[in-house]
Amino acid sequence: MNIALIAHDQKKELLIQFCIAYKGVLEKHSLCGTGTTAKLVSEATGLSVRQFLAGAQGGDQQIGARIAYNEIDMMLFFRDPVSPKTYEPEVTSIIRLCDVHNIPIATNIATAEMLVLGLARGDMDWRDVSDPKEKELLI
Repeated sequence: MNIALIAHDQKKELLIQFCIAYKGVLEKHSLCGTGTTAKLVSEATGLSVRQFLAGAQGGDQQIGARIAYNEIDMMLFFRDPVSPKTYEPEVTSIIRLCDVHNIPIATNIATAEMLVLGLARGDMDWRDVSDPKEKELLI
């Protein structure tokens, strides 16, 4: 499965800790993420995380395009709902794309845990059945 990782600045440490806790599950899958998030997760966990541009530089759009091309199977998007954001339209756009293309998305740690535990149990295998072609993250 291809899993995208995005975290707002105030949630990056939480995503890192989450990835450390679930490293055994996540290391069996292909991970990608926006700039700093991908770098920090990779450095802290030793997981291989393909790094796209920073969110503000278009990384969100790079991941959004991969969602549209059915190259992402799950997204963990730890967002900060409290702090005001100038980039809220990008957040809404990513969530909308996940809804349109039926991609499971977690926007908080509670939902992320449910998705990753389901992934470990095999609950996400329907993604391979619904689109059996080999999915590879393209450059």
